[in-house]
Amino acid sequence: MPLMEMDSWPTLAKCRGLQDDLFPDGADQKRARTICYGCEVRAECLAEALDNRIEWGVWGGMTERERRRLLRQHSEVRSWRRFLADGIKQGG
Repeated sequence: MPLMEMDSWPTLAKCRGLQDDLFPDGADQKRARTICYGCEVRAECLAEALDNRIEWGVWGGMTERERRRLLRQHSEVRSWRRFLADGIKQGG
């Protein structure tokens, strides 16, 4: 499924209505990210957090620490939305 329009993906999110559960402290973040597994808009959610450098909570199945690491490892990426969409198109 191609990445959706930026404004429409939250309506399809598996976590809709559970936002408070996605902003726990510390180790509870790893448990909270299980909500994201199997979500059809996980890539859109992750792209939103990475493109906007959102520092808090679980987004697209990744904790704050995991997203910071990814941003450091791929500092050349200017649009995570495009990067993730290209990866999906290529099967990766």
